[in-house]
Amino acid sequence: MSLINGLSTVPELLRHVVDHIHPETSTFLLQKVNNSWEEISYKNVLDTADSISSYFLEMGIKKGDRLALIIENSPDYVYYDQGIQQIGAVNVSIYPTLTESDIEYILKDSGARSILVGNNFLFRKILKIANFCPDLERIIPVFEGYEKYLDNFHLNAGVIYFGDLIAEGNSQKEIYRKEISQIRLGISGSDLSSLIYTSGTTGVPKGVMLTHSNFVENVKVCLQQIPVINKDETFLSFLPLSHVFERTATYHVCCAKGCKIAFAQSLELLGKNMSEIKPTVMSCVPRLLERIHDKAMKNGTSAGGVKSRIFLWAIETGKKHRETEEAGKNPGLVLNSKHRLADKLVFSKIKEKTGGRLKFMLSGGAALPRNVGEFFGNLGIKVLEGFGLTETSPVISVTEYHRQVYGTVGRIIPGIEVGIRDVESGKFNSIQTHHTFNDQFECDEGEIVVRGHCVMKGYWNKPEDTAQVIDANGWFHTGDIGRFYKGNLQITDRIKNMLVNSYGKNIYPTPVENTYLKSPKIEQVFLIGDKREYVTAILIPAKETLEEKFGLNETFFKNKETFIAEKEINDWIKLDIKKLSAELAKFERIKNFIVKRNPFTIEEGEITPTMKAKRKVIEKKYAEEINEMYTQDIDAD
Repeated sequence: MSLINGLSTVPELLRHVVDHIHPETSTFLLQKVNNSWEEISYKNVLDTADSISSYFLEMGIKKGDRLALIIENSPDYVYYDQGIQQIGAVNVSIYPTLTESDIEYILKDSGARSILVGNNFLFRKILKIANFCPDLERIIPVFEGYEKYLDNFHLNAGVIYFGDLIAEGNSQKEIYRKEISQIRLGISGSDLSSLIYTSGTTGVPKGVMLTHSNFVENVKVCLQQIPVINKDETFLSFLPLSHVFERTATYHVCCAKGCKIAFAQSLELLGKNMSEIKPTVMSCVPRLLERIHDKAMKNGTSAGGVKSRIFLWAIETGKKHRETEEAGKNPGLVLNSKHRLADKLVFSKIKEKTGGRLKFMLSGGAALPRNVGEFFGNLGIKVLEGFGLTETSPVISVTEYHRQVYGTVGRIIPGIEVGIRDVESGKFNSIQTHHTFNDQFECDEGEIVVRGHCVMKGYWNKPEDTAQVIDANGWFHTGDIGRFYKGNLQITDRIKNMLVNSYGKNIYPTPVENTYLKSPKIEQVFLIGDKREYVTAILIPAKETLEEKFGLNETFFKNKETFIAEKEINDWIKLDIKKLSAELAKFERIKNFIVKRNPFTIEEGEITPTMKAKRKVIEKKYAEEINEMYTQDIDAD
């Protein structure tokens, strides 16, 4: 039995590693400094955390006080988090992409007494709103040269460079060492660890209260479900730590198992960082996997001729090999030989670009199109899919390493119950647990509800909102529609996303949108059709593909016109829309569309920080263009 089973708080995880897994001088974190990767030991992290704790104790911070961060992934995030967690303070992580008004709301609502700030752009945002946040006492930039931005501001809060804060705390460390230890030992699993604000697709941000136990129990059962993770793994981290998925699936898992974390420099440099670090595990989002899939398919087939035929033969061979093994059969000598050749000629070259050592990737945050998951399976790259929400710490289910069912989000994690509840009647279609798993079990779809250790404590300062989502029997209502398929949880869509056309037909946008996203010409699909006669869509084109096809440059995408009027571009996309529509029921098919020049953005209020479309905002903003689609003549099926 794992030693972490006896742990219940976030600060215990890292100290468990140096007590039982690695010497304190071993490498924990890696970051790119200039042209080389700098290694940071457990001792460095723990010593720095003690310095930060000492500074905040001197400042008068008490258990339960909220301390905020708005910073990209980096060792500084870990230092600060470890420093505040071990004195019982609450981590309030803010998405760097949020608007000033949302940041101001979060700081005021949480009563945050300090904020760690990652760069000069974010620093200027904070300076503009700081005086409207009465509880804010310290602004802590992590970069030097911040002073030049202070000239036009008369701040109520003090400003201190993070390096100076650490130095001050270090000078007082001996004074506070015993107190830090006593506070750390006094933290219980039920104590609040973090507030993570989620706005969803409507309404003001809500602070999700997650306890130490929420996080630690979630890590324990995920490691139980995926036992192949060991102390020698190297994770490459690029998803934001301000989001619960990366926090749990990378940061906390690595704290529990003694794995290394390398912080990617940026999304643009992710490919380069993968080849340098050669990660064994990565958390990712479906859109990244879709892009890798699209690029691999394009590179493999664009040349035509022999090269294209070899590529397509290899993919088909990989598919046959995968499906044979998944059926529990031996592929045999001939298929195994073909598979080895396909790996040598094609698969190994694609895998090289990921660093060549990936044991698996963990996909979350949105539904992974089935064809993309199968593509990676054909290559021999495992993609484990998980499902959860901020309110569930986050994992509710995750694919088992040895049992892949594409198009599902895996088996229920241990220690919780998941119910499928009929949306209209409220009756349960099924209630399943980890232990009732049956690989042949299926049930009708309904709302997914969950009860158990992963469910949040509630929404900060919002008891009414909490009561709306956690019922009297302790069931958290996810708002997601799903069912069980071959024992695994399968997500259909969100209740709020569901469209009901003027004929009363229910349309779930996500599976429809995923069908059209098979086109390499399309980057995003936003489906419209609620109370309408038929379905239309706003499409975002795949920028690189569009540029190459029509010889476009950046000037085209900076055009002030929101939508692309060029007939040849619309006709080119229409070819794929017509072809893919054949996979759908007639009432689900896109009958008309407009092509938006640039993606939806957080800054414009069109999507949430977790990249979910704000339906009401988008439909209101582009109401004129949407209505026009319903006045035009359309082709018959």
